[in-house]
Amino acid sequence: MSAFVLSAGSGFSLATMLKLSSRLQAHKVLSLSLRHASSTAGEGERTALYDFHVRKGGKIVNFGGYALPVQYSDQSIIASHLYTRSVGSIFDVSHMLQTFVRGKDAAACLETICTADIRDMPAGSGSLTVFTNEQGGILDDLIVNKVNEQQLYVVSNAAMKQQDMQIMSNAVSSYKSQGKDVSIEFLNPSDQSLIAVQGPKVAQELSKLLKQPKDFEQLYFMRSALFELAGINNVRITRCGYTGEDGVEISVPSSQVESLTEALLAGGQLKLAGLGARDSLRLEAGLCLYGSDIDAETTPVEAALAWLVAKRRRSTADFPGAQRILEQLKQGVQRRRVGVQMLGAKPPPARAGVGIFSGGQQVGQLTSGCPSPSTGRNIAMGYVEEQLKKPGTQVQLKVREKFYEAEITRMPFVKANYFNKPK
Repeated sequence: MSAFVLSAGSGFSLATMLKLSSRLQAHKVLSLSLRHASSTAGEGERTALYDFHVRKGGKIVNFGGYALPVQYSDQSIIASHLYTRSVGSIFDVSHMLQTFVRGKDAAACLETICTADIRDMPAGSGSLTVFTNEQGGILDDLIVNKVNEQQLYVVSNAAMKQQDMQIMSNAVSSYKSQGKDVSIEFLNPSDQSLIAVQGPKVAQELSKLLKQPKDFEQLYFMRSALFELAGINNVRITRCGYTGEDGVEISVPSSQVESLTEALLAGGQLKLAGLGARDSLRLEAGLCLYGSDIDAETTPVEAALAWLVAKRRRSTADFPGAQRILEQLKQGVQRRRVGVQMLGAKPPPARAGVGIFSGGQQVGQLTSGCPSPSTGRNIAMGYVEEQLKKPGTQVQLKVREKFYEAEITRMPFVKANYFNKPK
C-alpha cells in the first residue's frame, strides 16, 4: 500500500485511485514520444545505469535511441507519478545531451543561436531558452547554465542530439574562424551520467549525503553548483527538473552513478521512476515536449513561450528568426498553445492529434494529453485560434468520432513547487 501515497489535499480515495490507475494503464499514459518507443529491450544505446535498471525491475523500452525504463515492477505508472508528487523519485536522464562551451567569448557565441541573455546572467545561474531557425521556429528547448564568465554548461534534448551538436559546433567554428576565444566539449553518456531527483522530500534526502548541506540550502531554482555528494567530489547539482516539483538534476561520472543512485535509495524515502511517470508529471506541470508541443514550425510566441526571448535580445534582435518573432510580439499571432481540461462524467482521455472544435468548426488540435493522476481529470495541451485562448472558453474535443465538452484552462494544471529565492 505504500506505493499509493497521495499528496495533501488531493481528495482521492484509494478506490478512486485504483480506478484511475486502471484507466491510465489501459490508455497508455505515454504521449507522442513514447508511442514511437520500441518495446525491444535489446535496441538502443545503454546508459551506465542499464544493468541497474534491469536488476531493479525496470521495463525497458527504446526511447530516442536509448534503452530506458518506462516503469518499474514495484509500482504502476500512476503510483510512481503520485509518489513523485508526495515524496520523491529518481529518473535516469543520461540520454540528455550535456555540453560545455568555454572561453571568454562563450556567452556571445551561444547567443547567436538562442534567445537567452547569457551575457547578463549571474555566475551560477541558469535559464531555459530555445534554439530558433531563420523563420523563428523552435529547433529545440534547452537549459544554459553560466558556470562563470568563461564556462557554460548546457543540457538539451536527446531526440535532437545530432542536430544540437551541429548547431553548437557550427556556431563555435564560426566564432573561432574570427579569432574568438571559444571551444566546445560534448559529454558522452558512457563518461558522464545525469539523474533527475524530483519531489518534496528530495532536499531532505540529499542533505543527508552532502558534505556541506548548508550550501545546498542556498541553491535556488535554476541555480547550479559543484558539491561533494555521497563521497563523490565535484558533482554538479542543478536545481531544476521536468515535473513542477522541487528537485535537482545531478551530473556525475558514469563510473559512480550507480553508487550514487544506491546511496539515494538507501535513505528509504526515494524510489525509482521511469518515462511513463515523467511524461504525465511534465504535462500536469504544463511543460512542453519537443517534437509534440513545440517544433520547427512553431515560434516561441505561438507556443506561449515569449518570455524566453530576453528583453535585451529583443532590443539587439540578433538571434535567428528575430524579425518574425518580434513582429509577432508586436502584432500578435493566429494560434496559441493552451491548456485544455475535459468536462462531464467519465470522458475518454483525449490525446495528441485530437481536434478541438467550436461552433461545429475545427479551431485547433491537441499536441499532448492524458488522465491527470493528481486532479482526476483528463488534461491536455494544444493550439487554438488566438481569439479562443482565454481560460474558461468552452470547446469540444472529437475523440473517436464523438464530441466531448471541454474548456480552455490555465497551466500548470497543478501548483508548481519550485524552490524559488524569497523575494
